[in-house]
Amino acid sequence: MINIYSTGDVVKLKSGGPEMTVNKVFVNIDDEFTGNYECQWFAGDKLDEGIFPEESLVEVTAEE
Repeated sequence: MINIYSTGDVVKLKSGGPEMTVNKVFVNIDDEFTGNYECQWFAGDKLDEGIFPEESLVEVTAEE
């Protein structure tokens, strides 16, 4: 499985929500993509983070 996003890409959930930055691409011991990303975003002044499957994310484009 090949990852679509890389560290530093800006994404959001397909269902909506804040823009998030990909902080980590999860790989297994064989350096193969596992299907998940760790993303970070600001909720007001608080930095939050979570782990999301690739299927739940879309890239944020400059027009958005």
